[in-house]
Amino acid sequence: MPTALAIAAHPDDIEFLMAGTLARLRAAGYETHYWNLANGCCGTTQYDVQTIAEIRREEAMNAAAAMGAVFHDSICDDLAIFYDRPTLAQVAAVIREISLTIVLTHSPSDYMEDHTNACRLAVTAAFSRGMPNFPTDPRRPPSANKVTIYHAQPYSHRDPRGNLVEPKLMVDVTSLQAKKREWLALHFSQKQWLDESQGLDSYLDTMSNLDAEVGRMSCVFEYAEGWRRHLHMGFCDPDDDPLRDALGVHAFVANPPSPQPPPAEV
Repeated sequence: MPTALAIAAHPDDIEFLMAGTLARLRAAGYETHYWNLANGCCGTTQYDVQTIAEIRREEAMNAAAAMGAVFHDSICDDLAIFYDRPTLAQVAAVIREISLTIVLTHSPSDYMEDHTNACRLAVTAAFSRGMPNFPTDPRRPPSANKVTIYHAQPYSHRDPRGNLVEPKLMVDVTSLQAKKREWLALHFSQKQWLDESQGLDSYLDTMSNLDAEVGRMSCVFEYAEGWRRHLHMGFCDPDDDPLRDALGVHAFVANPPSPQPPPAEV
């Protein structure tokens, strides 16, 4: 069975940026996995670290179960997702154990370092999957499978300098909006925190507004999640695009590249 892993920074990041696509993949026959690297311990003004981490773990577990995805426990505190060897060894162990077909992860450039570092860890862990001399924690044998990585939109669809980021592949989540809102609402501890910290009147409406903006970019779908495929080298074959292949009419590619002629002989 083909397998997909959504690997994000914090509890609720998957629901904001990736959950519709993960649900589409599950409907297409994929085994789906759900992993937030950080435990959400800083996302509160009400609770101590241990209490909020326990609350957010339960919320994330409930969301993963509602999506039909396999839940993986967090390995870092908030603001402590570092691109270092110990963390990389833990991420690489999970990626080898699952033997992935697709990795869904953050944009390489986003408004906060936890997102950026989660992306870097996911990419390097996938790259090292077949390297027996890179020890994982816990130890896992190398995997020779091909894997294709897709980067979600940065939060707000803007890079840290405010430039619009346009996706290359858009996944229709119009009919999944109600479900996405249900899944995000399971992170009930975050409403007050997001209202206080980011001035959001409603985190559910914010998620829908972000999807609507990608939908307008597509000129096809009312609501969509956006993706950019990571360069194939070291991961898969040049023409591999399993996300597009699996989702068919639910995926739209913006300005697909024209076939390139072979280089002229010298």
